[in-house]
Amino acid sequence: MQRGTFQLMKSLNRNIILNKIRLEGPISRAQIAKDTKLTPPTVSSIVKELIESDLIKESVQGESKGGRKPTMLVINDDSFYVIGLDVGPKDIKTVMTDLNGKVLVFQERVLFSPLTNAELLDIMKAEIQQIMDQYKGEEDKVIGIGVGMHGVVDAEQGLSLYAPNLNLRNIPIKEELENRFSRTVKVENDAKALALGEVWFGNGNGAESVVVVNVGNGIGAGIVVDGKLFHGENFIAGEIGHMTIDIGGRQCTCGNYGCLQTLAAGPAIAEKAQKEVAIGRDSLLREMADHDLEKIDGKMVFEGALQGDELCIHVLKSTGIYLGIGLTNLIHLMNPKTIIIGGGVSNAGHFVMDSLKETVQKKVLTEAAKHTDIRLSMLGNKATAIGAVALLLVELFQ
Repeated sequence: MQRGTFQLMKSLNRNIILNKIRLEGPISRAQIAKDTKLTPPTVSSIVKELIESDLIKESVQGESKGGRKPTMLVINDDSFYVIGLDVGPKDIKTVMTDLNGKVLVFQERVLFSPLTNAELLDIMKAEIQQIMDQYKGEEDKVIGIGVGMHGVVDAEQGLSLYAPNLNLRNIPIKEELENRFSRTVKVENDAKALALGEVWFGNGNGAESVVVVNVGNGIGAGIVVDGKLFHGENFIAGEIGHMTIDIGGRQCTCGNYGCLQTLAAGPAIAEKAQKEVAIGRDSLLREMADHDLEKIDGKMVFEGALQGDELCIHVLKSTGIYLGIGLTNLIHLMNPKTIIIGGGVSNAGHFVMDSLKETVQKKVLTEAAKHTDIRLSMLGNKATAIGAVALLLVELFQ
């Protein structure tokens, strides 16, 4: 068998046992047979194939229950690697992980606009190649590439239909990367990739119904129902950043007016703070920006809030209120068990989350729904890239 090919591992068709070992290892052959209702000879045969393919390995011996001590099985996590990209409007974050999602390499590159489709694809290829070059001689261990792309994505075709903040359309990401690297490529909307990453490795682990809201330069959501991503008929499920909150509000990049992301995304935070300082509101921001109000951004507002600046605290609190209104609508529509907040704005922590949760509790219809579990992502700035890795792991393990 040729080592390191993704199609080979899929063709083993042993996902039940493989996933059992991933979730519950170290685990014995006998326990797998008992839990899965497969016969011991079947389990032994499949385990033998999985060991030969380097996907699993024998570990320590378990406790004896009257006979010989069983040999335990675990995922051979460093036998193969996956590369994941988070292609946002302002930068590209790239990771390489093992099969358990452990990040082995992380790199970040700023994007400058305007960009053409070809220029963006060239940058993505260069970032991937840079990681490949670091692992000379082990390239065959890289089994696939996942891409979390901002905007509307046709996941089946691996096509970026519309990247609004880059003003690009119809980018053939899957085709271009597969032709260049001869590996399986999965492409997904960034918020949906983030949701998958949270379900596999983060605060959504084990939950069947999760919505992950990515709040950064824009706002999007990934919806997981019964453990699977929900895309909608035309791949736009989860575009809550373009939910109209204020019909008389300012125009969004999508062309509509008063979208949630015009009120609560990173640029909206910066713009509101700039306007308040410009009309004379007292704030540390003026000095922090060296009196150049254009330098004020969301990160600076958060830093001001940490220093007790009342204007910065007020701006972040109002951001939480708008996000709370958006999540109230989401709860009334989806009624998820858990909502996870990720993206750059989530770094503001309680400055945003307190007013967000307070708004939800005031506005949601039922008492039980008022206490929907709303929490922050635990994966940090690598969350979407790790989610892009999970796009490949879903294919492998499930």
